[in-house]
Amino acid sequence: MSEPILFSDLALSEPVMRAIQKVGYEQPSPIQAAAIPVLLAGGDILGMAQTGTGKTAAFALPLLSRIDTKQADPQILVLAPTRELAIQVAEAFQKYASEIPGFHVLPIYGGQEMTTQLRQLKRGAHVVVGTPGRVMDHLRRGSLNLNNLKALVLDEADEMLRMGFIDDVEWILEHTPKTRQTALFSATMPKEIRNVCNNYLTDAKEIKIASSQSTDANIEQVYWMVSGTNKLDALTRILEVEPFDGMIIFVRTKTATVELAEKLEARGYSASALNGDMNQQLRERTIERLKTGKLDIVIATDVAARGIDVERVSHVVNYDIPYDSEAYVHRIGRTGRAGRSGKAILFVAPREKRLLYTIEKATKKPITLMELPSGATVTKHRIDQFTQQITNALQEQPDLSFFNDLLAEYSHSNDVSPEQIASALAFLLQRERPLQVKFTDVKPERSERRDRDDRGGRDRDDRGGRDRGPREDRPRRERNDENMDRYRIEVGRNHEARPGDIVGAIANEAGIESRFIGHIKLHDEFSTVDLPTGISKDILAKLKKVRVRNRPLEISLDTGPRGGDDFPGRGKPKRDFGPRDGAPREGGYRDGGRDKPRFNDRDNASKKSGYRPKKFD
Repeated sequence: MSEPILFSDLALSEPVMRAIQKVGYEQPSPIQAAAIPVLLAGGDILGMAQTGTGKTAAFALPLLSRIDTKQADPQILVLAPTRELAIQVAEAFQKYASEIPGFHVLPIYGGQEMTTQLRQLKRGAHVVVGTPGRVMDHLRRGSLNLNNLKALVLDEADEMLRMGFIDDVEWILEHTPKTRQTALFSATMPKEIRNVCNNYLTDAKEIKIASSQSTDANIEQVYWMVSGTNKLDALTRILEVEPFDGMIIFVRTKTATVELAEKLEARGYSASALNGDMNQQLRERTIERLKTGKLDIVIATDVAARGIDVERVSHVVNYDIPYDSEAYVHRIGRTGRAGRSGKAILFVAPREKRLLYTIEKATKKPITLMELPSGATVTKHRIDQFTQQITNALQEQPDLSFFNDLLAEYSHSNDVSPEQIASALAFLLQRERPLQVKFTDVKPERSERRDRDDRGGRDRDDRGGRDRGPREDRPRRERNDENMDRYRIEVGRNHEARPGDIVGAIANEAGIESRFIGHIKLHDEFSTVDLPTGISKDILAKLKKVRVRNRPLEISLDTGPRGGDDFPGRGKPKRDFGPRDGAPREGGYRDGGRDKPRFNDRDNASKKSGYRPKKFD
């Protein structure tokens, strides 16, 4: 078997490689391995691959490797069919360019206030990611200068065709330099898309990633929609009640393997990490321990788990959903070996539902929604285990005369019943692992509703309809400030922190549901967050060490001004964020929250220019 291709083999620039190493990526997906060398060499490509195969990194990594940050005008333009995809692509560029000083990416789409976009375009952006209609608006206004454009990417071209944007796309192509490099990605290749390729791509290399993956019939596949309860809590609940022999838990990064293994070990599970940083001898020893039953759980990356063949692996958990449906098939193939039955559990965040649909489509099998075990279910399971221990001890028929006499004497001397003594002993025995478990059970998201928006439907705001925004962007209900304390955390705007990062970190580590996390205010060097009154010292101690943007929170009660801060004490910051505002800031990601259009910018621009597009993005 030939050695797998690694990112280090692909001649990417040093800053891009540092960013990849920082997030822990090791092995490129098939589309990435095929596309990156062509785009690095300046060639055009026609990529045929499903969503979820890693297309964004396939074009972002090589194009970023050729970026010139000294040139302020846009060098890369990415066209995406929907607002959601445009934001996701922009965030990916920002992540992969984290080691490129002075880099700026700007998403532009309908529903975002035009004046904000005009101001950001005037400041300059190296990469612009936009929906066709809004890109056309800026080209008509003259606010988007593509004279120095080096590369153009058409992402999900067949989706843009389905939504009626193909004429707009061709109009944009006509207004870009003929010398540009072009990459087109499409899951299917209808005649209209083929015509675009023939007319606007030059000697394009065609890259086709087959999607004929299949999964074994003896593997039960289920998913849990990440909602309210943090992933670690959900995983431990599942481990409590799910009868498993051996288990492999897949995560995306090497760092996550170590962190999750440590957390599971602290909860009493026999777990170990398996990643590419471990030498071959240590990796082999870990797999051997899993085979012999000395280890029950291995937390692994895709590369590290390559070639694992352990019959006792009864369960595979995709703690992080894979971006590549082929990787999903390989992952769950680690269970159900030698004709045995297996079970694959997939964790899916709401923003990752498209990847779930892609996996189902690629494997041609539905994945069933599972219910998270409740506190009552976990309690019953622990009681059953506890009573079984008593039964097993009695079945061994040990000599209990000494203990009978001891407890009889205690009962007589202290005037307590044998039942009271037995209850006290049971209490002592279960103190480390209480039989009664109390969870804040969360109603599951209505994830089975695969509506038009989840599948990348057109934005309502672009058609003049009311835009409520995605669920996580909507404002929360007002809270009683008397029941909240304000805390200071040592991460802020200058560290590229976003409210969503802070909410996720606190919710995951403190077990506080995100709906109970109050207002977050970002300052340059620190932030403040309102949390429920009465948080224990243990939770605060844990939160002090939690890292956001690779910085510890160092959380403490907000007591007033501190020297050197851009806004002393509780002074008013430049912008007041709601706790779930994940919108981009200026110069790459917007400072503000979700901006509502106060007028129809498209109509105003059309009246001035005499142009009124037929299609809206």
